[in-house]
Amino acid sequence: MRNRTLTPRLAVLCLFLCTSACAVSTQQEVEIGANYAKEIAKEMPLVMDPEINAYIATLGGSIARVADDRNLDWRFHVVDSKDVNAFAVPGGFIYVNRGLIERATNMSQVAGVLGHEIGHVTRRHSVKQMQKAQGTNIGATVLCSVTSVCNSGLSQAAMQIGASAAFAKFSRTDEAEADDEGLRYVIKAGIHPDGIPEMFEILQQERKARPSELETWFLSHPMEESRIAETKAAIAKLPPEQLKGLKRDSREFQAFKARVAGLPEPKKK
Repeated sequence: MRNRTLTPRLAVLCLFLCTSACAVSTQQEVEIGANYAKEIAKEMPLVMDPEINAYIATLGGSIARVADDRNLDWRFHVVDSKDVNAFAVPGGFIYVNRGLIERATNMSQVAGVLGHEIGHVTRRHSVKQMQKAQGTNIGATVLCSVTSVCNSGLSQAAMQIGASAAFAKFSRTDEAEADDEGLRYVIKAGIHPDGIPEMFEILQQERKARPSELETWFLSHPMEESRIAETKAAIAKLPPEQLKGLKRDSREFQAFKARVAGLPEPKKK
């Protein structure tokens, strides 16, 4: 990660986060997210392949359209990293690592992850973290997370984990709310919700076999075994007719996954 000085725009952002009053409007949320997304683009390797980007935007957009009525300009990106992770930035910016896509076996699993991250945005979990952080070192945390001015492991670890960890690790309640929202959103988008617990199970199984490869996911997404049971139980309560005909996979997704897997090995930025 190269050394850079703090940009004037980010300095204003940090000042805002340190001193703002309780209320954060949707406009402010979008401005914060847009500034943060610019820093992420500089600091993290994003996939630039047009076909990959078009697919993730289409899949994510189909879920986001039924999730929020604030007319957010949703943006979806694939991070060129073999680490398993996904994260959301306030205002509608969603990121998913290629390592997670490569481990999924069908479309509904990636859709479930996108739905979960969209849920963090619609429930404004990061915004609430900002509001709780008044009078704390939130500005310093953001500063260390999106720049290289902190010459310690903190900045590198924060960027590796992802933008969601820049404010604070989401609580168990936040994660459960995002799970619930993700279930609702994928169903409304015509996608089967079984992909959510299925993805959890894939990650849990791989964690047992190769724990170091899943470290970034579990650092930013606290996930007990109960979350698998809870999402399965929520799906089991749904009327069978509500699940009838919902999509689990598609040829387009499998072509997308193959294209992601065929990318050159990630280069460190």
